[in-house]
This record gives sequence, structure tokens and C-alpha cells, in this order.
Amino acid sequence: MLREGLRVLAVAIRAEPRIFTLSVIASALYAAMTVATAWVLGWATDEIVLPAFRDGRTTAGALTAGALAITGVAFLKALGVAGRRFFAGLMQYRLQATYRRAVTRQYLRLPLAWHHRHPTGQLLSNANADVEAVWAPIAPLPMAVGVLFMLVIAAASILLADVVIAIVGFLVFPAIALLNVVYQRRLSPIAARAQQLRAEVSEVAHESFEGGLVIKTLGREQIETERFAARAERLRDANVAVGRVRGLFDPLLEAMPNLGVLAVLLIGSIRLEHGAIHAGDLVHVAYLFTLLAWPIRALGWVLAEVPRSVVGWERVRGVLDATGSLPHGTRTLDGDTAASLEVREVRFGYDAPSRDHPDEDGTRDGARGKGRGGGDDAGDDGGGPVLRDVSFTVPAGGTVAVVGPTGSGKSTLTGLLVRLVDPAAGTVLLDGVDVRDLRQGGLAATAALVPQQAFLFDDTVRGNVTLGLEVPDEAVWEALRVAQADGFVAALPSGLNTRVGERGATLSGGQRQRLALARAMVRRPRLLVLDDATSSVDPQVETRILRGLRETAATVVVVAYRKATISLADEIVYLEHGRVADQGGHAELLARSTGYRNLVNAYERADEERRAAEQAAAEDEEALA
Repeated sequence: MLREGLRVLAVAIRAEPRIFTLSVIASALYAAMTVATAWVLGWATDEIVLPAFRDGRTTAGALTAGALAITGVAFLKALGVAGRRFFAGLMQYRLQATYRRAVTRQYLRLPLAWHHRHPTGQLLSNANADVEAVWAPIAPLPMAVGVLFMLVIAAASILLADVVIAIVGFLVFPAIALLNVVYQRRLSPIAARAQQLRAEVSEVAHESFEGGLVIKTLGREQIETERFAARAERLRDANVAVGRVRGLFDPLLEAMPNLGVLAVLLIGSIRLEHGAIHAGDLVHVAYLFTLLAWPIRALGWVLAEVPRSVVGWERVRGVLDATGSLPHGTRTLDGDTAASLEVREVRFGYDAPSRDHPDEDGTRDGARGKGRGGGDDAGDDGGGPVLRDVSFTVPAGGTVAVVGPTGSGKSTLTGLLVRLVDPAAGTVLLDGVDVRDLRQGGLAATAALVPQQAFLFDDTVRGNVTLGLEVPDEAVWEALRVAQADGFVAALPSGLNTRVGERGATLSGGQRQRLALARAMVRRPRLLVLDDATSSVDPQVETRILRGLRETAATVVVVAYRKATISLADEIVYLEHGRVADQGGHAELLARSTGYRNLVNAYERADEERRAAEQAAAEDEEALA
């Protein structure tokens, strides 16, 4: 543990060598002035205090000299303290900021499949608590290095004062070293466990917040409280255990130097009585030994933080060393009209390696799919191929509806079209260009995905639609009009400036979906992919949306269920078990595909039953009124 901790500290020193050097210089100044204080006290005792007692008087010059010496040493000592703390803090916070940025950049670089395999609470802990833990020893580190210098100076000064007293006093050092070894061995595993439990508590808390609606509606408040309480209690017990160890050893570490001081005073008074040393030498040596507790404490602070630092470093490096990024090419797509799309023999599976992108556990990113990310086809039985040799073409400006039963691969296909993951085999081409050959950001500037689960930020309507894009309000209103959202937005209290709450809590599901669609349309995509993005919208509104989309300069791929929606598409791709079972016009498929006909009719019957139930409920409410 100590060896690994020293490696982490070496990383910090290499990262900030100048600031570390300045902090150590300041700490060394403090250490030198601390030893100088003992020398000044000894000198003042011999040259000012004892002559004053002997002669019964002193001079203003002697008192002034003593005062100036003590004040000068104190000033330099204070300067060393201020410099040490400033530069040590600066180094610590710079490192924390650097590694938080590095972890965050890595999160953005890693593909979505990697995120699906790691709990969000753990990722939050990696970027916050773990980064703080890694660099926790940095604040006391310059002090510890400086006090080593202090120990060397103090030891030399004590030896010069009196060898016998020095030998007696130095006997305490082996005892302190042994006590530190025992202390670290007892503390290391407990502190490491406490750091791990911090991440677990964060994970449970994040899940509870994310699943707040489920918890409330299913009455699981007590169960979630107990689940969180169990982890929190384990963290409490681990922290209490750390406190017990520190509470036992800290007084012992404090007591050891004090015992050395008592021994020095005892032997020193005997030698003083025999005239072997001067009184000033004894004061000098005794004062230095009283200071030894401080260097030992400073070293202990660093060593006490090492276990947490090592555990945090391992967790942070687990993120920074993760592989599986989606490499980009250098090609660009020109033009601002609708783009043609070709899907050519695409295969994808959760246990089938993606050919380009190995990740840290030896699999491939493409082999993980949507995982926890949603969609209705997140994996047949958690493994096996999801898409098998899927091929179809969408001409520029065309509209294709992807239809299929649950688990047929529709949502996975939409993720492949916008390159959330790469296929295990096959190619997705946009205007004849493999999407893997596009420069970074090139595909995002051309294609947009609107998922079924619309995520809104705790921001204004304008902020949620533009997401930082600099566009005039006219363009925002035009996107809202296409998404059939301009009416309800205009009716909001502050229009575009109305805050929608966390995750759009103040809006209905259909309103959130329409804002998400407007967010895509304001970017004028050449390819628009809708993954059941209007499922919460009234069928009549959905029809108007799709008709409006046909008027835009975009090729549209829509995962659809309703017959009215499907019938608006130029062509339908019908998926079954991850394969293209049939494709063609709506009327053609109704005539020749039994599976398609049964599925579409089942959706229509379900819609009719839902509308009938809603109408009956409205009539019952009217009758009661």
C-alpha cells in the first residue's frame, strides 16, 4: 500500500513540479525557522536571561536584540507557513481539477455501450469523491517533506549541543517508526473499505433519485429507505472503525516525543548539575524535542491518507485506462439537402464483437448494444445476435417506417444509424460515405436521433431546444411549429423563457416528446431518426407532425406502431427476430405479410380500445358531475 501510495505521489510531483518545489521551499523555510527558534531561545537564555538574573539588571540593547531575533525568526516562520499552505493547496486543487476534467473527457469519449455497463452513481463517484481521495495526501505532503528537513537540522543541532542527550532522545525514534508501521497496517484495509462504501452509497442514492416515480407509485419508499440505510450504516461503521484506529494511535504518536522530552530533561538536568552542558544547551535541546511531535504528526497525516488515495487512484485509472472509443475518419458530408441512407448487411449482437473497437474487458463495444439504455430490443435474452444481415436503402428525402414486434431490433437499429455503437459486421452509409469515416462531429451535424424517452434539462424551453446552439428565436419557433409544439409553448406563462423543471416535470409526456423533436429540427438535420418518438402524442397530432416532416429537407426513418403513421411512409421495413422479414409499401405488406398484418392490426385494436376506455371514463366523470 505504501509503495503504491508513493507512486501516486510521484505522479502528482511530476504533474506540478514547480508548485511542488515552491511549497517544499516554503516548508523548508518553516522547518529551518522552527529549529532556529530553539537556537534563539537557547541564545537568549545564555546571553540575556541568565545574565539578568546574575547581575540583577539588563540593558535595553540586550532586550531589543532578543526581541528582534525572536520576531525575525517568527516572521520568517510565518512566511514559510503561508507559502507552504498556499502552494500545497494550489497544487492539490489543480490536480483535482485536472483529473476531474480528464475523467469527464473520458466519459464523453467512451461509447454509450461502455456507460451501459457502469452504474451512474459509480461514475459520479469516480469524478468527484475518488478524485478528491486520490489527491488528499497532497495538502500535507510538502509539510511532510519539509519536516524531514527539520528532523535533519534538529538532529544535527542536538548532536552539536550534547551527544549523550542526543543518544537518549533518539531512542524514541525506533519506537515511533514501529508504531507508525503498526498504525498503517491496521488503518489501510479499513480506510480502503470506507472509500469503496462511499461509492456504493452514491450508487444507491442515484438509483433512488432516478427511480423516484417508480418508488412513489409502487409504494417502495420504506424499502428504498432501508436499502439506502443499510449501505449508509456500513459506511458509518467503516468510518467509525477508521476513527477508532486513529483515536488509539494518535495519542500514542503524540505521547512518544513527549516521553523523549521527559527523558532528555531528566538526563540533561543531571549533566547540567555536573557542569557537562550549559543551561542554554538544555533549553535548546528540550525545545527541539518538544517539536518532534509535529514532524511525526505531519508524516502520519500523509500516511493516513495513502490507503484512500490508492483506492481512489485505482478507481480513477479504471476510467482513464478504459478503451473502446469510436475512432473517426477525416471525411465530411457536403450539402444541406436530405441525405441518402444505405444499410448494408448489418449484423449486431451483445456477444458478437464489433470489429473495430475492443474495450477493457476484452470484448468489443459494439457487442453490448443498448443495455440499460432503453428501447424494446435491448437484447433477446441478454445475449445473442439482435440484428442479422439487415439491408435497406432510403433515398434522399424519403420516409421509411421500421416496424416489428418487441425484441426485433428496432431501437438497436436506430442507434446504429447515428453511430451510438458500431455494427459487428456490415456498413451504414450516408450519401455513400461510411459513417465510420466521417470526422468527429460530422455525423452529429448531419443526423439527429429523437429517442422515445425524451430527456429535458431544468432549463427554459429555449435552452432545451437550442442546447447552446446560437439560433434566432424565429428558427426556434419554426422548429416548434414542425413539432406541433408552438401552440402549447405560446400558452406557457413566459413562452420560450418558461422553465420546464427537472426532466421537464411541468410538462406532459407528449409535450416533452415534441420539445425533443423540436430540439432535433432546429439543427436542420439531413437525416432524422425517430425511435417511437411520438408514442405519447395524440394520433392526430402525430399525423400532422409526420406530414410536416415530409416538407422539410430531411430523410426520415421512424420506428412506428400506429397504422395512420405507418401509412404515411414511402416504404416500410418489417423486422422479425433481427432480420428484414419484408419491405415495401403499406398496402403491399398488408396483402402479403401475415406477421405484418397481424402486428399492425393488433396495434390498431389496442389504440381503439384505449380510446374507447378514455371516452368511457370521460362519460363517467360527466355523469357523476
